[in-house]
Amino acid sequence: MAHMNPTPVLEAGQDKTMVLNMGPQHPSTHGVLRLLLEIDGETIVRIMPDIGYLHTGIEKTCEAKFYQQVVPMTDRIDYLCPMTNNLAYVLAVEKLLGLEIPERAQWIRVLCNELTRINSHLVWLGTGAMDLGAMTVFLYCFREREELLKLFEAVAGQRMMTSYFRVGGVSLEPPLGWFDRVKKFADTFPSKMDEYEGLLTQNPIFVMRTKGVAKITKEDALALGASGPTLRGSGIDFDLRRDMPYSGYDKFKFNVPVKTEGDVYARYQCRIAELRESCKIVQQALAGMPEGSIKADAPKVVLPDREKMKTQMESLIYHFKIVTEGFTVPPGEVYSAIESPRGEMGYYIVSDGTAKPYRVHMRSPSFANLQMLPSMCTGQLLADVVAAIGSIDIVLGDCDR
Repeated sequence: MAHMNPTPVLEAGQDKTMVLNMGPQHPSTHGVLRLLLEIDGETIVRIMPDIGYLHTGIEKTCEAKFYQQVVPMTDRIDYLCPMTNNLAYVLAVEKLLGLEIPERAQWIRVLCNELTRINSHLVWLGTGAMDLGAMTVFLYCFREREELLKLFEAVAGQRMMTSYFRVGGVSLEPPLGWFDRVKKFADTFPSKMDEYEGLLTQNPIFVMRTKGVAKITKEDALALGASGPTLRGSGIDFDLRRDMPYSGYDKFKFNVPVKTEGDVYARYQCRIAELRESCKIVQQALAGMPEGSIKADAPKVVLPDREKMKTQMESLIYHFKIVTEGFTVPPGEVYSAIESPRGEMGYYIVSDGTAKPYRVHMRSPSFANLQMLPSMCTGQLLADVVAAIGSIDIVLGDCDR
């Protein structure tokens, strides 16, 4: 992969094949991805993903920032699920600090994470369906996504790059009436799901384009490090929210959809079912939202409330020191992972005891899932490559770090 061997070498006597470039700006590659396709007629002989066109050096940049300043960077890795990336990072730092997070903050995090999962899956569903010619589904999905972006803007002040989570909790208490707006969305969303499924699930063209297409076996999925719905679509029953719970997920009841076929249709079914399960988690979070603080009791790490800063000299000093000097983290190393919409999103952080991380490495699901494309597409038709890319739901910012 990447630029080590950018062009497939055609063997002597194989002159009936040709090399075709797809991308790096092809609309169906869902980002800046270049695919090198060796084709025989319309049959894929070989396929090589070539990444790196979006590389940002973001991991290295994080090492020059204070711990709290890294949070906005995490938004930009995967712009479809900023809050899940926020959570993966702050959980890692909090583990190094040994912070205890208030239950209300944890539940708000869960609520926001599941709304983010719905938001991300809606973009996958809309764009994936449009790749196969289903334009109406795209319009319907973005209709609901617009409502979600309005909810994110109300709680965080931003529609996409939210930076809402903080080391020690969340930045602000949700505004008055916000939970009612979320409830209204969660109550109506299942009927919207029925509309999507009515258009796709039994649609003969959609079924023909997805069933039996771009299969990946259970063994290959494991060997290539797949995670998330891509892994569960191949029959592996694993979800970090249930199997290694974090942020209070063990208090919620939800099912983990698993399919065994390993094809595009199976991955579609997994994500469709996950949309409904996320909506159930949102409703549980709304019904059982605890009262209390949204920030940990750690004055040297967590910024004080503005009211305290105005009336208490000690709080004013802590605020000044955190903003100008950051907060120090005990020496050590940690790996913390969460279940993002695309799979396992993990942060490995090394601390040398200063206010800036010594090393930051991200384990992103899109990078690992992209490795499966050659296994999935070899022997398939050229048109199936489009369906395969959509089914693994990659975000290139997640690959090119």
